[in-house]
Amino acid sequence: MKTALITGATGAIGKAIASLIAEKYDYRIVLIARNELKVSSVVNQLIDETGNKFISYLIADLSRKHEIESIASDWNDPIDVLINDAGATPRQRQETPEGIEIQFATNVLGYFWMMKYFTPHLIKSASARIINVASYWAGNLDMNDLEFKSRHYNNDTAYRQSKQADRMLTVAFAERLKKDNITVNVCHPGDVQSTLASNLGYGGHETPEQGAATPLWLATSPEVEGITGKYFEHLCETACPFSNDRDAIEQLYKICNSY
Repeated sequence: MKTALITGATGAIGKAIASLIAEKYDYRIVLIARNELKVSSVVNQLIDETGNKFISYLIADLSRKHEIESIASDWNDPIDVLINDAGATPRQRQETPEGIEIQFATNVLGYFWMMKYFTPHLIKSASARIINVASYWAGNLDMNDLEFKSRHYNNDTAYRQSKQADRMLTVAFAERLKKDNITVNVCHPGDVQSTLASNLGYGGHETPEQGAATPLWLATSPEVEGITGKYFEHLCETACPFSNDRDAIEQLYKICNSY
């Protein structure tokens, strides 16, 4: 039985991804979340609705490095699929207890740390996949002010920056993990009404299942076997303007690795 590790599965799109994998595929599914009451309820709901009894959860705040490192060090089994979907879009600038701006810590460093610390377990799989859920709504990355210490904090600008960073880090990890038979791809999910979208002032015209379609396809389809370092929208590979500047990609990787 394959194993899928999913972050952000208490949100609309992440939950739909988990539900569809549980229903359609023979996977053990582990959800990672910080709110135990919420995630335990989601797990029970998914088991009831899909009939897949191999669904469980781990507790970690993905904005905090030591919590991700801890659950990764306690893990022993191979991982076939890692889906990074957790995100935060607070309307006011906030910091983690370590003093890192929340959006950067969760949306960027959280993805980075999940890929970094779970790599040894992904290597144990015969052929593993990492899927980073980003957005077409991306840009405004300022390498000199990633935490909005100088710029005025705007949650939309911070979100766009974080999604550009996720798309760039996908390329950085794809290049590093190719030799280990791990593919790393990134996508825009569908436009779904969610807490994250509401915080940004946006609605959504697609169902969670429609929003989950591209991440699900990247996680499970034989059509994308061996493809790595690419950006997808609506089940199609799409040109990404942020994937061509290798110097900037390496600079961002080094900055993230320094936290």
